[in-house]
Amino acid sequence: MAGLRLTATARPALGLLALPLAGLVLVLALPDADLHWQHNPAHFWLVLIAASVNVALAYTTGAAARRRGDGRVHLVSLAFLAAAAFLGLHALATPGVLLETSNLGFAISTPIGLVLAGALAASSALDLDRLGAARVLQLSRWVERVLVAAIVVWTVVALAWTPDLEDVTVPDRLSTPLVALSVAGIVFYAFAVVRYLVLYRARGSSLLLAFAVAFALLAEAMVAVAVSRNWQLSWWEWHVLMLVAFALIAVGAHREWHEERFGALYLDKGESEVTVLFADLKGFTSFSERHESDEVTRMLNAYFEAAIPQVERHGGRVDRLIGDAVMARFEGEDDHPERAARAALALQEATSAVAAGRPGWPRFRVGLNTGAASAGVLGSLAGGRTYSVVGDTVNLASRIEGLAPAGGVAIGAATAARLQGAQLEPLGNVEVKGRTEPVAVFLLLRPPG
Repeated sequence: MAGLRLTATARPALGLLALPLAGLVLVLALPDADLHWQHNPAHFWLVLIAASVNVALAYTTGAAARRRGDGRVHLVSLAFLAAAAFLGLHALATPGVLLETSNLGFAISTPIGLVLAGALAASSALDLDRLGAARVLQLSRWVERVLVAAIVVWTVVALAWTPDLEDVTVPDRLSTPLVALSVAGIVFYAFAVVRYLVLYRARGSSLLLAFAVAFALLAEAMVAVAVSRNWQLSWWEWHVLMLVAFALIAVGAHREWHEERFGALYLDKGESEVTVLFADLKGFTSFSERHESDEVTRMLNAYFEAAIPQVERHGGRVDRLIGDAVMARFEGEDDHPERAARAALALQEATSAVAAGRPGWPRFRVGLNTGAASAGVLGSLAGGRTYSVVGDTVNLASRIEGLAPAGGVAIGAATAARLQGAQLEPLGNVEVKGRTEPVAVFLLLRPPG
């Protein structure tokens, strides 16, 4: 780690990692200290708990990856999935649980799972920003298909093949298969440790330090895999190490701000083209002054329950709710301006139905604008973090929304240029706060087609 200067927090954390390795060397140097203890139920529950932690981590990171379209977090989720699947097999193959005797699944399922998880962890630690967020996500989806196929194949092989305890096909201490797996795992995890420490230095999140420490523990576990005998103290040590490693990540994630627990892992997406939708209720302030807060709340909930599904149905993501206002973004495919336009008109139709028979209720006005914006996590590491898009495109969308009539949809010139065949009504070149030049604004009456 030449040139990598560690913070005062990181140095003691990494220094403590020498203790398990020192303990392993001690028990191997003193064979009498490497006690034998075979307790099948303890082994089953120890490994099953480790697998369960990985299931939880795979689910939460996978959900974050899908929500943010982030390839790095997706690769991390696949690392946890690999560990969960192979640890689960190792637990189920404990003699006396499903099978009477030791088998291939019991002997090397965990080392294989740890190596696969290490390879995926190392992949997530690469300089993926250079490939582009969309490309990384596309590649990670192919990796997911290959991993799931490998898990299915290995499950059949591991549980179906039950050689005798003395069968030479079951790898033993310092055997070529276990040494090869250990070396590969150590290389993968060592690379991941260095790269995640670099990320930690750049972003300052304690979660990244937790990942680095956990990967270091897993590298030590891979050493113990090669040199330990089944049911000896050294063998139990690497089982405990892997449980502690994954638990560290779970604790680190739990301590992060709940809205964006894995925000420190997100790729730097830079600027991309989006269509931003703003909607708020014209006359909301005066309505709030005349009515009780409970009635205002019921009105807002009724409107949001009608409006938000229209955004999501057309492929938009609600960025945030701010009082009576909705901010959403449409991105990805080139048709995002059209999807945003259809969502805006559908939102007005749905909320008009809610307002029918309630003449005193305020009405939504909607504004759309298309252009470059930067997406990322905003806020302090201490809390209050949120994922949002920022930039001039967003600011102008907010200004355009303020020019729309109640029940109408106003759009900027960039959005209008992408809606060939739409019915528009020019609102003229309008002076917009913060702009030196007038902005062309249009009223959207009907979407393309």
